[in-house]
Amino acid sequence: MKRKLIIIFSLLISTVVLAQENSYSFSLEEAINYGLEHNRTVKNAALDIQAAERQKWETIATGLPQISGNASYQDYLKLQTQVVPAEAFGGPAGEYAAINFGIKQTFNASATINQLLFDGSYLVGLQSAKVFLEISKNAKEKTDLEVRKSIINAYGNVLLTNESENILQRNVDVLQSNLKDIKAIFENGLDEEESVEQLQITLSGVESNLNNTKRLKKIASQMLNIALGIDVNSNTKLTDNLESLTAQHIDLDLLSAEESIDNNTDYKIALNDKTSKELLVKLEKSKALPTLSTSLSGGYLSYSDSFGFFEKDQPYYGYGVFGVNLSIPIFSSGLRSASTQRAKINLEKSQDDLIETEQKLKLEIAASKSDYQLAIEEYENKKQNLQLAERIESKNQTKFFEGVSSSFDLRQAQIQLYSSQQEYLQAMLDVINKKAVLETILNTTN
Repeated sequence: MKRKLIIIFSLLISTVVLAQENSYSFSLEEAINYGLEHNRTVKNAALDIQAAERQKWETIATGLPQISGNASYQDYLKLQTQVVPAEAFGGPAGEYAAINFGIKQTFNASATINQLLFDGSYLVGLQSAKVFLEISKNAKEKTDLEVRKSIINAYGNVLLTNESENILQRNVDVLQSNLKDIKAIFENGLDEEESVEQLQITLSGVESNLNNTKRLKKIASQMLNIALGIDVNSNTKLTDNLESLTAQHIDLDLLSAEESIDNNTDYKIALNDKTSKELLVKLEKSKALPTLSTSLSGGYLSYSDSFGFFEKDQPYYGYGVFGVNLSIPIFSSGLRSASTQRAKINLEKSQDDLIETEQKLKLEIAASKSDYQLAIEEYENKKQNLQLAERIESKNQTKFFEGVSSSFDLRQAQIQLYSSQQEYLQAMLDVINKKAVLETILNTTN
C-alpha cells in the first residue's frame, strides 16, 4: 500500500511539473521579446544568415590555395606485350621480338597545390557573397518585423475574445434576470406574452454569440502560441488588458514622423536586388577576361614485382612539376555578348522595380498614417457611443418595467448597446493593430 501511495504521489508531482512547463505568462512586450527568440520562422531566418556566412567563406576559399593528396596502387595482372625489331637487342635484322615492358606493381603518392592568380568571375563572386549576406540580414529584419506584427495582432485578438466573453456573459446574466422578472409580471397578468418572447429572442442571440466567442477564444490563444513558437495547446496567460494597452498605443507623434523609406526593409531588399543585378552584368563581362592559375605537384613512385612498398629497403623515386595555366577567351559566337545584354535588361528591370517600390512605400506610409489616425478617432467615437448606448438601454429598461415603453423599444436599445460594445472592443484592437502596421512600414519599433 505504501509503495502504491509513493507511485501515485510521484505521478501527481510529474503532472504538476509538466503543467508548469506548458504554462506561460506574458505582457505584450514580453510576448514580443519571447517570440523574436523562439518563433520558428525567426529561427529559420537566423539560420539563413549563418548559411549565407558559410557561403561567403566558400566563395573566398575558391581563390585561396587548394591542396590535394593522392595515392594510387596498380597491379598489372598481365603486363602488356610490345613487338620491337629484334636487331635492337642483338637479334637478326628483319625479325621482331615480343617483350614485356614495365614492372608488375607500382605505387604512387603525390600532393598538388593549386593557386588561382586572376579570375574576373572570382572577384565578382566575392562582391556577390557580401550582397547575398546582406540580403539574408535584410530578410531576417523583415521577418522580425512581420513576426512582431503578427504577435501584436494575435495578442490583441486574445484580449478581444476575453473582453468580449466577459461582456457577453454579463449581458446574458442581465437578460436572464430581466426574463425572470418579465415572466413573473406576465404570469400575474400585468404584461403581454410578446414581451417575454422579445426577451427570449434577445437572450438566445446573445447566448449564441457567447458560445461562439468561447470557441474563438481557444483558437485565438492557439494562434498566439504558434506566433510565439510554443506548443499550440500551452496555457498562456496575458497580463495586459485591452483598454490599458490601447491607451499605451495612442502615439500622436507617430503621425508626424518623417516619411523616410530608407529604413524600410522592402526598400533595402529592392536595393539589394538592384545591386545583385549590377554584379551579374559585371560577371558576364568578366567572362571575356583571361584566367591565370598555377599549380605545384610532387610525389614519389615505387616499382616492385611483389607487394613490398612498406619495407625499409623499398626504393622510392621522387618527382616534381610546376605549371602555369593561362586561359584566354577568344571567340564565343556571340554567347558572351548575348549573356551580357540579358543581364543588362534584368538590371534595367530591377531599377524600375526600385522606383516602383519607392512610390508604393510612400503611398503605404501615407495610407497607414491615415488608417492609424482614423483608428484613434474611431476609438474615441466608439467610446462615447458606448456610454450613450448604456444610458439609452438603462432608460429604456426603466421605462419598460414601469410600463411606459414597449418590449420592442427595449429590444432595440439592447441591440444598440450590444453592437456598441463590440464596436468599442474592435476600435481598441484597431488602434493597436494599425499602430503595429505603421511601425512596421517605418521600421520604428522602439
